[in-house]
Amino acid sequence: MNIQVGDIVEMRKEHPCGSKTWSVLRVGMDFKLKCTGCDHVVMLPRVKAEKNIKKIIRNGVVVL
Repeated sequence: MNIQVGDIVEMRKEHPCGSKTWSVLRVGMDFKLKCTGCDHVVMLPRVKAEKNIKKIIRNGVVVL
């Protein structure tokens, strides 16, 4: 999966704040994501993050 720093990803499950979109801060073996609703930052293993990504938005264009 081609995910870059700065992309917005939509996850399958929503965050407790109600937002489903996350901003990508770091890519590697782990993803560092920041919730666009409440600015909560989490680190997820790559495998788990890629499994839960529903849509990738890059520069306002849906990539996946």
